[in-house]
Amino acid sequence: MKDIMLKITGKTVRQDEGNEKHEDIMEFVTAGQLYHRGSTTFIKYPESELSGLEGCTTSLIITKDKVKMKRSGRPLAADTEMEFKKGERFYGMYETPYGPVGMELLTNDVTGLEDAGEGRQKLSIDYHISLHGLMESRNKLELEITHQNEGVMQ
Repeated sequence: MKDIMLKITGKTVRQDEGNEKHEDIMEFVTAGQLYHRGSTTFIKYPESELSGLEGCTTSLIITKDKVKMKRSGRPLAADTEMEFKKGERFYGMYETPYGPVGMELLTNDVTGLEDAGEGRQKLSIDYHISLHGLMESRNKLELEITHQNEGVMQ
């Protein structure tokens, strides 16, 4: 298992006269761990106060065309799982500190781990999410991974 640094950027995307307009940008840097098993990559990191999920751990299982995300720990009452695969819908429950909410994801695009140069890798997910009765939005999630012994994240 390798120690890594993760720069995680989440964006809510709105359309404004046909152009993308990013709102509600959340970005944080955290330490995590990464390991490979065959062609699958596993990443694990602690959530921060910025995400509203301090005390939770997020685990990612990354294959060539799919990303599974699992969050567990306090303040969630139960684990939350999400699956992102281009063009596919995923139905599940989204655990919040206030209880579970029905969730539907439609993944627009997923780029598996790509070389970003200088010892870095990048993962991008573009998806629509609907939390039944609460909100609907299009989001983009980007993870930039730096292996701690291979450079400093800017």
